[in-house]
Amino acid sequence: MRKNLFFLFGLLTLILVAAGCGGKDTAAPQAPPKPANPNIILATTTSTQDSGLLDVLLPVFEKKTGYKVKTVAVGTGQALALGEKGEADVLLVHAPAAEKKVVASGAAVNRQLVMHNDFVLVGPAADAAKIKAKTTQEALQAIAEAKAVFVSRGDDSGTHKMEVGLWKTAALKPAAPWYQEADAGMGQTLKIADEKAGYTLTDRATYLAQKKNIKLEILVEGDAKLLNIYHVMEVNSEKFAKANQAGAKAFREFLLSSEGQALIAAFGKDKYGQPLFFADGGKTEKDFGL
Repeated sequence: MRKNLFFLFGLLTLILVAAGCGGKDTAAPQAPPKPANPNIILATTTSTQDSGLLDVLLPVFEKKTGYKVKTVAVGTGQALALGEKGEADVLLVHAPAAEKKVVASGAAVNRQLVMHNDFVLVGPAADAAKIKAKTTQEALQAIAEAKAVFVSRGDDSGTHKMEVGLWKTAALKPAAPWYQEADAGMGQTLKIADEKAGYTLTDRATYLAQKKNIKLEILVEGDAKLLNIYHVMEVNSEKFAKANQAGAKAFREFLLSSEGQALIAAFGKDKYGQPLFFADGGKTEKDFGL
């Protein structure tokens, strides 16, 4: 009798424990509380979209926070202009000198370094100007001397600003007909350069993402002058009342969180065997000697 009671008690205990565990397994995850203003406008450079990075980051952010992000992917100059007019909530861009002017004007606040990759000079395998393995300055001089086709984005983007600065540093003034402006995003500029068997400057991430569609090869890389740094900043809600400060803050914090930084660091490894961006949360430009 006593043994039967112990057996029944043990059996009842197992049933209760199993029921409790089952309840935990079947409990639906709670959705995040809906933000007061769930809509965010992100103005960003085309490279974050053309590379596919935003396709990885935004779904995670939206699911985690309840915000919905409308992306305006344009050149960095245009993205910054949207911020200066209060027509965006948060900016993700890559032209440090221009960014600092926007912050100094009071149009944006809380500018923080998110990640970096680098620019590369690409061109046809035949390499008529013989720029392969040269320094950036030597390569531009060779292109100018050969009057080889060079396709510029010509759109006041971060990449275009970098390219213009490189020509200036090399004391060169590129001119038509060999110097051609596409007035287009990075992906389209690569396609035009490919069609014309010309050279162009591109961020590495967009090049790798587009590589399967073009024949251009990386000819110049690794030059310290080709560092490509991305910052996030919030449009100043004290200056522009309609700016979604809470949403911008949430997006900035997500990019710099351990989860956001891990997504950035892993992006591209599975497809290209190398990361397309390097996560830099917590760093400043001084860490890069700038």
